[in-house]
Amino acid sequence: MPPTDTGVDVLTAPVVGPGAATDNEETLELRLPAGFHNLVGEGPRSTARRASSTEDLLDHIDTWGAAATPAGAFRLVPVQVDRDLPLLTRWMNDPSVAAYWDLAGPSAVTAEHLRRQLAGDGRSVPCLGVLEGTPMSYWELYRADLDPLARHYPARPHDTGIHLLIGGATDRGRGLGGVLLRAVADLVLDQRPACARVVAEPDLRNIPSIAAFLTAGFRYAAELELPAKRAALLIRDRSLRHLL
Repeated sequence: MPPTDTGVDVLTAPVVGPGAATDNEETLELRLPAGFHNLVGEGPRSTARRASSTEDLLDHIDTWGAAATPAGAFRLVPVQVDRDLPLLTRWMNDPSVAAYWDLAGPSAVTAEHLRRQLAGDGRSVPCLGVLEGTPMSYWELYRADLDPLARHYPARPHDTGIHLLIGGATDRGRGLGGVLLRAVADLVLDQRPACARVVAEPDLRNIPSIAAFLTAGFRYAAELELPAKRAALLIRDRSLRHLL
């Protein structure tokens, strides 16, 4: 996600309306490129991690491994623009996605959005969501306490934010949003011991997204007036994770 003050409304519902049939078919037929499993197994670490010896602001997402979910094994794989741009551009041009992410257009639009994060200090990490070996969603994990969002709510150190979209129309509308949100929030809390809260700020109009977060154990905390949207502040607390 770009910082909140850029004017771009980027959070879309995990469960959204039907997309173009051709886009859905391309997603279903996707095959992983050669070398992809090296990134999700014991292969080389991500380029971003190799390039820097400084503290990783999100505790090395590339090492987190898979989460077991009712839908199958799920993992986050940091984006590589050269490998992932065609797929992400197709997703961003789905009208149901574009309504909230505002990144429709040529691949250069999506590439610039990704590169701003990848060229930064690591406070926001774009990832593919890979379910049972197939990329099917896009995620951005970010340090909410270091983001402009922190100007709009009482942020705490290491608060971690989530944005996502589910790429294929056939993966929407069947409860995957809530299942995967719970899995990713648990990964954050398991892998980031300094983080006590996972947060999100979906557009108030995005009812399916808010419902998915609530299903995943987030609580409704406040209504926020952000530069680009009126949002719901949703929080998953470490102290409540086994109760909600």
